[in-house]
Amino acid sequence: MFILLLFPVWCFAQQSPYENNVYSPSIKSVQFYNTKKNPSFPIIRLGSGEQVELDFDDLRGGTKYFYYTIEHCDGDWNSSNLATTEYLTGFNEDKILDYSYSSATFQKYTHYTIKLPNSNIAPKISGNYILKVYEDDDPNKIVLTRKLYVVNDKVSIAADIATSSDLNLRNSNQKINFQLNYGNLVVQNPSTDLRIWVMQNQRDETGQFTTQPQYIRGNQLIYEDLNTNDFPGRNEFRHFDTRTLRLKSESISAIYKDTANTVVLLTDQSRNVPNYVQNFDNDGNYYIINQDGSGNPTVDADYTHLYFSLNANKTSADGTAYIVGKFNDYKLDDRSKMDYDARGKFFTHLFLKQGVYDYEYVWVDNATKKPDDTVLEGNYFETENGYQILVYYHPPTARWEELVGYRVLNNAKTK
Repeated sequence: MFILLLFPVWCFAQQSPYENNVYSPSIKSVQFYNTKKNPSFPIIRLGSGEQVELDFDDLRGGTKYFYYTIEHCDGDWNSSNLATTEYLTGFNEDKILDYSYSSATFQKYTHYTIKLPNSNIAPKISGNYILKVYEDDDPNKIVLTRKLYVVNDKVSIAADIATSSDLNLRNSNQKINFQLNYGNLVVQNPSTDLRIWVMQNQRDETGQFTTQPQYIRGNQLIYEDLNTNDFPGRNEFRHFDTRTLRLKSESISAIYKDTANTVVLLTDQSRNVPNYVQNFDNDGNYYIINQDGSGNPTVDADYTHLYFSLNANKTSADGTAYIVGKFNDYKLDDRSKMDYDARGKFFTHLFLKQGVYDYEYVWVDNATKKPDDTVLEGNYFETENGYQILVYYHPPTARWEELVGYRVLNNAKTK
C-alpha cells in the first residue's frame, strides 16, 4: 500500500504578487483576519455583512499615502483576468485614511488599518482575492499583499480526522476524510467542476487539491481515498511572551532596556524525541499585547530586539536552520535564516512588536536541499491542528472559479 506523505512546499523568498508577502522592510506586524476574532482565517461570506481587517505598522513614522485594491484570482492564485466591474462594486482603489501614531515607545511607528468590504470597495462574486497595498497611489510601489477568501455557501461539508491508513504512519500522521453534498449545483463532472483545497493551520505550503471523489452517492461526493489528505501531525509550536518587559517569562533569559528593548531568549533544544509532549499553542499565530501600556497595544506596544539560539545537534556543514511562524508568513529567506557560531549553536535576531508569538524551526539539509519542519520539531499524531477545507467550483459556462464551501476542522474541536 502506498500512502502519500505530505510535507510543505516551502517558499524560498518568492515575491509573487499573488502570495502573502511584505515587500518593504519598514512594514511590520501585518495582521489580516475576520473581525469576529483576531487572529482568524481571512474569510467572509458574500453579502453577509462580515468584514476582514488589515493592520500593519510603518516604522518610518509620520504619514505616508497608502492605497489598496483587491483582485479576483482562481483557486491556484493566478489572476482571473476579469474586468474590475465584474468582481467589484464601488471604486477600483481606495486610500487608507485610518491611521494613528505610536505613543511612548522607543521605536516610533504609524499604525494603519483597513476594513473590507466597505462603502468604497466590496467584492460582488465569491472566490479568492488578493489584497494589494501600495504607496503614493503607484501600483508599482507595492508594500504588502494578503490573501482574502470570499465564500458563497452552496455546498455542505462533513469531515473528520482519523489515524493514517498506513500502519507505518499511525503514530505521526492525521488523515482528513470529508464528504460534500452539492445540492442544486450543476455538476456535470465532479473531477473537473469541483476542486477541494485542504491545508493545515492556514499554511499554504501544507495544502493540496483533491479532485477525484472515491465514490458518488446521489448528490453526495465521498473523499476518503487512502492515498490523499494524509498530513504529518508535526508538533505544537514553540512560543515566547513579551507582553511585559518588566518581568521575564518562562522562555526569556534576560531583558535589557536602554535606548531600545532587547530580549535574550533561552536556548532552544531539538524536540525530535520518541514521545509526544503536550503543550498549549496558538497554531502558529501571534497576538499584539502590551500589559505595560495604556490599554491600546496597536500604538503603545513597543518593538523589541529578540535574540534566538538553537542547539540543533547539527552543524552548518549539515544544513541550515530557519525560524518561521505566522509573523513572517513562514517564509524561508535571509530574514528567517539562522547563522552558526563557534559554540555549536544556530542563532538569529528578530525585531518584533510586543505580544505572544508562536514559532518553529525548519531544517534545510545541505545534501537534499529540502526543507523539513519535523527534523528539529518532531512529528506526532497527537498534535492539535486546525484544518481548512475550501471547495472551488467552476460552473460550465463561467469564466471564473467560485468559492462555494468552507469548513474548519480541529482534532481538539470542530467549528
